[in-house]
Amino acid sequence: MKDMLVKLYDLPDYSNLSLSIEKQDILIRPALSAEKSIVVDWVRERFEDGWASETEVCFSYQPISCIIAIRNSQILGFACYDAAYRNFFGPTGVEKEHRGKGIGKILLLKCLDTMKHLGYAYAIIGGVGPAEFYKKAVNATIIEGSNPGIYRRLLSTVPEEADQ
Repeated sequence: MKDMLVKLYDLPDYSNLSLSIEKQDILIRPALSAEKSIVVDWVRERFEDGWASETEVCFSYQPISCIIAIRNSQILGFACYDAAYRNFFGPTGVEKEHRGKGIGKILLLKCLDTMKHLGYAYAIIGGVGPAEFYKKAVNATIIEGSNPGIYRRLLSTVPEEADQ
C-alpha cells in the first residue's frame, strides 16, 4: 500500500460537515488521558494490535494526538496523527454500522487541521487503503515509490520463509 501526501495549507472548508455531524449528536474531540485504556482497547477489539499500539503512542504526547467521535459516551470512530512517525496521519477507523455518515471524513479533517496549526505544511497518510477517499476528501496524491513504505520491515508473529 502506498503513502499519500496532503497539502495542509490547502484543506477544504469543513464547517458544513461539522454542522451535519453535530446534528447527529456526535461529538468530535481529542481523547483525554484518563480514556487511554478505553480508546486503545476499543481500537484493538475492532481493528488490529498494530493500530492499537500506534494509538497508545498518541497518549504520550501533549496535546494527545488522537481524536475521537463519540455519541452518548460511546466511541464511534477515532483518528490519530504523529503515531507511527511525525507528520503522519493514521491510523483511523469508524465502527462498521456508523460508516458513510461523514464521521471518517470529519476525523480526517480535524486531525489534518490540527497538524496544520501545529506548524506542518504537509501531512503523509501512510499505507493507504482507500486512496480514492483521501483524493476526494483532501486532494491527497500518491507518493510514488512509497510501497511498501515505513512498514516494510515490521516485526511479525508469523515467521517469514527463509530467503532462498
